[in-house]
Amino acid sequence: MNLEQLESLRGVFRDTLDLETGAAVDDLAYRALPAWDSIGHMRLVAAIETAFDVMLDTDEVIDLSSFAKAAAIVGRHLGGA
Repeated sequence: MNLEQLESLRGVFRDTLDLETGAAVDDLAYRALPAWDSIGHMRLVAAIETAFDVMLDTDEVIDLSSFAKAAAIVGRHLGGA
């Protein structure tokens, strides 16, 4: 992912998980915040799919356990590692 795409993904995480603008998300992991529970996870998946016009498969949804993993998954969909 390029820097612009990474910043967009950070924004998706902040918006979906109700974090303040500028909040650090790069080290976030599933269940690290009350908002990132099972329902929050599905909201995050839907927001990522909408923001980047991608469709995550079941294995990717399960594997999406941190911001770093989300960046890697979205990066693969966008043609970069």
